[in-house]
Amino acid sequence: MLTTLTTAYTDTRAADLAWALGCEPLPALATLDLELTGAKVQLRLLGASHQVLLEEEQGVCSETVACIRGRRTPLPLGVATRVGDWEYEFAARVEMLSPGSFAGRAQELLALVSDHPHGLTGVFPGSPHAFTAMLAQRQGSQVHWRTWHAYPQDGQVVATRTRVGVRVKAAV
Repeated sequence: MLTTLTTAYTDTRAADLAWALGCEPLPALATLDLELTGAKVQLRLLGASHQVLLEEEQGVCSETVACIRGRRTPLPLGVATRVGDWEYEFAARVEMLSPGSFAGRAQELLALVSDHPHGLTGVFPGSPHAFTAMLAQRQGSQVHWRTWHAYPQDGQVVATRTRVGVRVKAAV
């Protein structure tokens, strides 16, 4: 799903992004509710980037990557932790692109996510290449999502990937 967001572009630099687990739902500009084989996933576009809410019988997981007031946890390259009965893995990278390469990469990502049934893309005013895109899927007992945050003024795309799956309990 592709939407044009009617808001100011508030996360204007990749370096301003912060990561957080467990935040309450923040005000969203657009949402996509998905049912992925027993998992309820809500993809949320914020004026300051994204939030994903996951709910299964094992519990709830909330991931936020955004410019969050009062939060100073910078965007990590990787995180592996437990969230209730789940194993949570997060990775992020910043792609630095030339102006010509950036436009091509932006078009590629917009095409990939915009028409996907489990994808949500929001384009910010001022540039067709200023966007946040999110894509979720289920693979076996794991839920995966990927996100892309595009900053055309700096030629940067921040790409994240997350995997949440049931922790295998050790035999006693």
